[in-house]
Amino acid sequence: MPGPGKRHQQSGAEKRKKKKAQDEARASLSEDEVVPSSTDPEGLSSCTVTDAGCSTEASPSTSYEGTDAVVTTAHNLPTTGDNLQSGSSSIIIEKPSLIKEVETDVVSPVSALQVDPSLWPSRLTDSDRLEIVQRGPFKVESDFSFPKDKDGRGFNSLQCYRILTNGEKVLRSWLIYSKQKNCVFCFACKLFSTKDTNLSREGLGFSDWSNLSKSLRSHDNALDHTQSMLKWRELEMRLKNKKTIDHQELTLLEAEKKRWRDVLTRLVSITISLASRNLAFRGSSDRLYEANNGNFLKEVELLALFDPVMENHLSRVKDKSTRTHYLGQQIQNELIQLISDKILKTIVSNIHQAKYYSIILDCTPDTSHKEQMSVILRTVALEPKPEVKEYFLGYVEVFETTGLNLSNVILDKLQELQIPFENCRGQAYDNGANMKGKSQGVQARLLKQNPRALFVPCGAHSMNLVIADAAKASKDAVGYFGYVQKLFTFFSGATQRWNILLKHVHLTLKSWSDVRWESRLQSITAVRHQVKEIRNALIEARQAVNDPVAKVEAQALAEEVASFRFLICTVVWFDILTHINQVNKMLQSSLMQLDVAVRLIESAKHSLMKYRQSGFVDAQSTAKELCEALNIEPELKEKRLRSTKRHFAYEAADEPISDALKKLEVTFFNSVVDSALASLQERFEIFTQVKDRFGVLLDFSQVQGMSKETLQKHCTEVEKTLTAVEKGGSDIDGQELAQEIINLPQLPPLTTALEMLSFLHDNHLQELYPNLWIALRIAVTLPVTVASAERSFSKMKLIKTYLRSSMAQERMSGLAIVSINSELAKALSYEELIYDFASRKSRSVPL
Repeated sequence: MPGPGKRHQQSGAEKRKKKKAQDEARASLSEDEVVPSSTDPEGLSSCTVTDAGCSTEASPSTSYEGTDAVVTTAHNLPTTGDNLQSGSSSIIIEKPSLIKEVETDVVSPVSALQVDPSLWPSRLTDSDRLEIVQRGPFKVESDFSFPKDKDGRGFNSLQCYRILTNGEKVLRSWLIYSKQKNCVFCFACKLFSTKDTNLSREGLGFSDWSNLSKSLRSHDNALDHTQSMLKWRELEMRLKNKKTIDHQELTLLEAEKKRWRDVLTRLVSITISLASRNLAFRGSSDRLYEANNGNFLKEVELLALFDPVMENHLSRVKDKSTRTHYLGQQIQNELIQLISDKILKTIVSNIHQAKYYSIILDCTPDTSHKEQMSVILRTVALEPKPEVKEYFLGYVEVFETTGLNLSNVILDKLQELQIPFENCRGQAYDNGANMKGKSQGVQARLLKQNPRALFVPCGAHSMNLVIADAAKASKDAVGYFGYVQKLFTFFSGATQRWNILLKHVHLTLKSWSDVRWESRLQSITAVRHQVKEIRNALIEARQAVNDPVAKVEAQALAEEVASFRFLICTVVWFDILTHINQVNKMLQSSLMQLDVAVRLIESAKHSLMKYRQSGFVDAQSTAKELCEALNIEPELKEKRLRSTKRHFAYEAADEPISDALKKLEVTFFNSVVDSALASLQERFEIFTQVKDRFGVLLDFSQVQGMSKETLQKHCTEVEKTLTAVEKGGSDIDGQELAQEIINLPQLPPLTTALEMLSFLHDNHLQELYPNLWIALRIAVTLPVTVASAERSFSKMKLIKTYLRSSMAQERMSGLAIVSINSELAKALSYEELIYDFASRKSRSVPL
């Protein structure tokens, strides 16, 4: 009988106090850092404890990672003296709550139970005990510093050992320490004891350090503790020997989980394969073994012919022994979204590691007439070696193409991906007014928010506009391209004419585009090297066709092709476009750097200036050789144009040029080349300005022979460029940068910024030249072209075709992310993908 004044149950105040302590402990657990507990194979160097907040993995035989259902075994665990055959067991499926994923590079399974014993549930189920025993008690780190109370007392690792009479030490494996509450518990009593002792008390534990030794000696000999230890050890041995009562059910469950994981592994692989090749998933039917059921189901059927796992799965589906098959269109969308999200997470992680990045944007309408904006970020990966990377982040549908709306859309996209805009150091767009406008354009609006995000217009677009300006500078140039297009139109207008052309030429005629001047070079190349063959094809076509209009057109084109004027224009344009196209091709590379681009543009200027001096004379000589091959006279016929009488003008008219060849040189050759030179200077002026702001970083040849004062001036300018006044910070220190450049070893004069960055990385000199290391990373990050965005539009045309025009925005963007970033998709871990697939929502099968 209890004495007077003693309570059999806790008072209301004690219960409220206990509940408050538990709530505070659970709230503070989410703020703790995840620290994996170290293991000691000997079991003697450290005390057995649990670390609050650390995640552990269960043993492979009972792994619960990525599952949608937790198996709970409802039975009474027998003690040592119980009959092992008397226990009854049943399988209960419980739906767990979703586990918040830890933001790390590798996703590891997280147990539903907390590691710290002070946070265990007040009522442990048999499945909870099973999981805790499988994990076992954990050991504290050997270098862990135990906190002290106000009296200077605290837990000591020596108390983990029991000293016998003969002086031997026995490890107290049951003693576990809680970092959350700074107290100790008995592992066995916490799990199996029905008594509320100091070492098993719910949520409190024992923390009276002055009386700990006495309490431990008393607890060692307690009967309840002995029984709890026997239950713990017996269950541990049964799990080890696989002799638990529900072992058969657990084995079946594990086999079922493995089967579903194998099936999902193959489905994920099929999804990545189809998405990487831009193939359609679905057909007109969504049933197995039917015609036109799509590439996804056809791949599954093909795999089932050779793979026993998929064969077994499809046989279950056909026999209707399972209603869950994961082959439907909704699961396809989930897998596509899952893979693309994983790729984006990898990309964002890489961008955070590199820190600095640049934005590349471009817009175009898709097949369903929706404006799509392609978002690409350019950064410098530092491992295993410095390398320029351009990552595609998806398409964003925009409803207005104004500078305000586009700038808001890209800022919202960066915020959604948790990429800080203050780390942006460059932006590149095409030459549209809504993009490069000085006051209302996207670049101007973003510069207001981040002055360090320097704008660089697309070099490839600018080079196309240079040639477009040159082509409009002369009437002869405009007329020449018209005749070239007429040649293609004439032969492609009928199969009979095209067959006649194929009999004479080995390089067919090409059509040209207004935006891609490379297509004009291809069309001119076919004419330049096959003038005689094309003329013969026109003459034969004139005789073969019956249409009188076609006969007249063939005769006119044959006369024009054989004219000396046409041949000179062909040679001149071929020479100009050949050299410009080489520079344009290099500017379209995603690896192009600003310093190399400026050198290429300067070389193009010098080549055009040199060509202007002697190019027309050389073109005449080449044209005369073509006339000899055509057996015609190299005579330039003057076309007399009708002129109107001018009654009065303040400026006198230019004197007419009587020499037709001289007039062609002035009105055609000089106009075209001068216009190209002027356009090069105007359209690439921003390139030169940005290069000057980075000074010697983009041209180390200037360092040789430069005075210290001049070098410091250049470095100060770099510091100003990389300083945000409103933010109150700078990326580098200009004075220190100047001193670091002075201390650099002798390098080749034409060393690029990327080569210098690689030199510092390979020789581990980042610590010695920190400011130079940062400045070079930013300089290499600056974009030169938006060609990557243009290439993403080519992918979009392959993905969203006329027959797939109703595709949803998320699906199209996800497929494009997998296709363009296919290398990252192939490197994904299937285990992590399946884990995420199971964690997104409750599944009807165990995973």
